Amino acid sequence: HILHHGQEDWFYGSWMIEELKEHGYNISPGTLYPILKSMVDEDYLIKEEKNVNGKIRKYYRSTDKGRDLLKELKHNLKELVDEVL
Repeated sequence: HILHHGQEDWFYGSWMIEELKEHGYNISPGTLYPILKSMVDEDYLIKEEKNVNGKIRKYYRSTDKGRDLLKELKHNLKELVDEVL
């Protein structure tokens, strides 16, 4: 979900938490934000900070490396589904 939405547009953490809840995942900020940080550190996401109503909000988007990883993961998943079904 993170790389998928990150290739479509910028997103912020609390939005992603709500998006994941809609798909049945109950992820806390204490779980999500370290994942986002590691994905930035690994160059799968880029981060941009913006001042929104006096608060700093961190926005994320997929990098080329992140989009390539998503393509690879989709390909691997398709192969697995094809083998199982």
